[in-house]
Amino acid sequence: MTSRVAICAVAQTKYEADKWDVRMQGMVWEVVKQVRAQTGLDFGDDGIEAAVTVSDDVFDARTISDSAVTDVVGAHFRGEEKVASDGAQGVYYAVATILSGKHDVVLLAGHCKESQAASRNMVTHLAFDPFFTRPVGLDYLAAAALQADAYMRKTGVTEDQLADVVVRSRQWAAKNPVARDATPLTRDDVLASPMLADPIRESFMYPITDGAVAMILASEERARDITDRPVWVTGLGNCYDSFFLGERDLAGNFALERAAARAYCMAGIKNPVTAFDVVELCDQCAHQMPQWAEGLGLCAAGGGAVWLAEGGPDCHSVNRSGGMLAGNPLMLGGMARVAEAVLQLRGDAGARQAQGAKRALAHGCCGPAGQLQVAVVLEA
Repeated sequence: MTSRVAICAVAQTKYEADKWDVRMQGMVWEVVKQVRAQTGLDFGDDGIEAAVTVSDDVFDARTISDSAVTDVVGAHFRGEEKVASDGAQGVYYAVATILSGKHDVVLLAGHCKESQAASRNMVTHLAFDPFFTRPVGLDYLAAAALQADAYMRKTGVTEDQLADVVVRSRQWAAKNPVARDATPLTRDDVLASPMLADPIRESFMYPITDGAVAMILASEERARDITDRPVWVTGLGNCYDSFFLGERDLAGNFALERAAARAYCMAGIKNPVTAFDVVELCDQCAHQMPQWAEGLGLCAAGGGAVWLAEGGPDCHSVNRSGGMLAGNPLMLGGMARVAEAVLQLRGDAGARQAQGAKRALAHGCCGPAGQLQVAVVLEA
């Protein structure tokens, strides 16, 4: 049984508003082909032994959504497991598969075409129970609006500060060739965008996006044969909060604090404020950047407004990719964060490179108002 797991290769498609000209299989093959080329691995006992995929039945408009890509990931005669959740949970699953001794080399591939859905809100509406919360019309947007209102009231984070978060996202996205939306915005532009669900404006929420991500993970023994630049997964943690929004403190970070604590304990991290050279947060909405920063221990609980005012995102090199606000599909938010962290730790991030990065924190979340939280610590 291996003692450590490395990410040996990563690839992402260009994220776009509508990849109308390519089917989901084509998106996945684009990135699978790249990670195979980076490692020289084929499918088989001496190469990629198994696959973990990330997808969603409703976004794919089919039951058993992974069945459409099994051939593309080499799973026609070998193991494949599906994660219907945030892509960072797929990283967790792949690492666990290797640490268990079941396999030494695992392909992780995720895809999502949000443009196929008649309404993204109708897709996320189905995540709620059919008896109490669907009848009142809840979806992820409405849940995020309730969370944003509670968080802003608690911490004093202002609408102007959230607009600046979006402006900063676009500035970094301009340096990321796979970002979906790098159109420059001013604070006034953001504040003039339509209100979707008070206090969330259109520019405060990540845009509808299509794309795919792939990675190859390997045991320590195999990783050293596959690449001379492994990125080690040194800490992992996840946690679910309560299902019903009324049972949760929407302005707090119950699940994220526990997920982060588990990852930090595994990685031997005592002080997250100074531990990381790069941080990638899954900011589906602008208010979540300071809120998740609190939950990850980058600033004090309730200190998000001060953290923003003091330039916390730049001090901690947060979301140099542009983050999710620049455009990643819902299913791949955390997986894209891990991919960016790997690029940063390998020195392959181009114009957005954090110089000398040795340790990174990647975060993923899914569910209404961040019900599921995942933290991943990576080291060069």
